[in-house]
Amino acid sequence: MKKPVQLSENVFLIDDFDLNMAERTGTYVLTEEKVTLIETSASPSIPYILEGLKTLGVSPADISYIIVTHIHLDHAGGAGLMLQHCPNAKVVVHPKGARHLADPSRLIMGAKAVYGDKFSQLFDPIVEIPEERLMIQGEGGTLKISEKLTLKFLDTPGHANHHFSIYHPLTNGIFSGDTAGIFYPQLDREGIEFYLPTTSPNQFDPEKMLHSMSRFKELGLERIYFGHYGMSENPSEAFRQVESWLKVFIEEAKQVVLEEKHEGKQVEHITQKLYDKIKIHLTQQGLPDTHPIYELLYLDVNVSAMGLAHYLNKTTGGTH
Repeated sequence: MKKPVQLSENVFLIDDFDLNMAERTGTYVLTEEKVTLIETSASPSIPYILEGLKTLGVSPADISYIIVTHIHLDHAGGAGLMLQHCPNAKVVVHPKGARHLADPSRLIMGAKAVYGDKFSQLFDPIVEIPEERLMIQGEGGTLKISEKLTLKFLDTPGHANHHFSIYHPLTNGIFSGDTAGIFYPQLDREGIEFYLPTTSPNQFDPEKMLHSMSRFKELGLERIYFGHYGMSENPSEAFRQVESWLKVFIEEAKQVVLEEKHEGKQVEHITQKLYDKIKIHLTQQGLPDTHPIYELLYLDVNVSAMGLAHYLNKTTGGTH
């Protein structure tokens, strides 16, 4: 069990060990007057969150809000189970996501299609959330969690249509979910600052993603709190890298979709091409090719490849 990390005053990060991997998905804890969690990961992560809260001296009964940036299972799959431990909490969600938390049958079906027989081990149980315990927040919404802190919500599609981001004025930071990509603290410790876009299926849209990031830029942020994983204090570099890799992702995927008509094979080829490019980029910066981060990178790139193939087949009239 890793101890929660303090990122700034009243902002802590618990490692959720999503997919049994350290530093893949995290839960942020705002220890304000109304204690607030941001993201829960999937249900197998809930014991880690409860243990982390215990370390911080926070009782689940003290939690007022559980905020999920979007309803993908690695961010919100455990929200219903977590809520059973938090008698006084409400789950805060995007207007387009609320009905899927109240009735998760479509989420479950979608995840089973992707993960097959691994579904139970990775995600069970997915617990319905009673509608009276859901709170909807959308563009321009605010949530006062203490005298000095009011969170502000921005509608930020691109990764998913049911995605908002949460501005934290006291730290001039944004809880960006997956809209502004993935940060790899494992590489940061090796002296390599590295960010990638996350283009998972099935609502990925590059134009919307770039537009959402341009809104982040307008805020003049000093911090990004990523869904995957941790905090960066260099937002301009994050945006630069994510935009640059997004172009690469699209170009490489387009080439594959033009040449290969079978979507399953497209995903396989896109994954390999992107993974090879990333590996070359990192080994050129001195990272040994035996570094354990490559396992995580392959996983992330494979999910992104699925979204790229889906998007390009939809927009270029490729075959499914």
